[in-house]
Amino acid sequence: MTANNTLTETTVSAQNLAAFCDDYLSADAFKDYAPNGLQVDGGRPIQRIVTGVTASDALIDAAIADNADAIMVHHGYFWKGEPAPLTGMKGQRIRKLMQHGISMIGYHLPLDAHPVIGNNAKLAETLNMTITGALYPDESRPVGNIATCKPQSTQSLIAHITDALGRIPLHISAHYNASVHTESEPENNRLIQRVGICTGGAQDMIEQAALMGCDAFISGEISERTTHIARELGIDYFACGHHATERGGIQALGELIAAEFGLPVTFIDINNPV
Repeated sequence: MTANNTLTETTVSAQNLAAFCDDYLSADAFKDYAPNGLQVDGGRPIQRIVTGVTASDALIDAAIADNADAIMVHHGYFWKGEPAPLTGMKGQRIRKLMQHGISMIGYHLPLDAHPVIGNNAKLAETLNMTITGALYPDESRPVGNIATCKPQSTQSLIAHITDALGRIPLHISAHYNASVHTESEPENNRLIQRVGICTGGAQDMIEQAALMGCDAFISGEISERTTHIARELGIDYFACGHHATERGGIQALGELIAAEFGLPVTFIDINNPV
């Protein structure tokens, strides 16, 4: 598809856009698993932006179809430990960006942790919960929060999460009855009010949530060990989907940029059941 040839009155360079986001998200304060900020420079002024959770090939194709000059994501490229050569899937993605003059900007932990537009903050807001503090008060980890909500049963919270995120969470009950063998977790009578929250693949923070006296922990993914930890520590666990729990931050960042720079920003949700 041919890129835009005529610039509108409102444009911003990829460098200036990334500098604004770097500052707003305090990106330099994080030791992350991938570089935050401008990862691929498309080489042209930006007048249309597409946002999404992950910089997949499908999102790049959607950006090309939208005549976008930049893609902004939560999961970008160049993760620690991955092969450096631009070959295979990685090479195809970056080649497509460069061929179409599309810049790619990504923010990982800074977008998880931001107190206003971060993934944890937006998930708490979506679930009508109020963040009261950090999951790690000694600041050993920069992400993860504790929130409070109106006391409610696990079934009520499941229904609320399903309505808010458009998917049914996997629930592991704090109470396990070994004599009852069913495919679904047994209902318990405890009320949930104090909740640990860390979106994405933070299931192993469940032990910290239990240590901090949480009734439940909400994250995106689940491991085999998570089931046993929840039962043995007596804390309910809700696996709500890595993708589903991390849509809020990048959408909020896009809305902020649209207001700040007067540019059209389109969030594109590439379906992902994980």
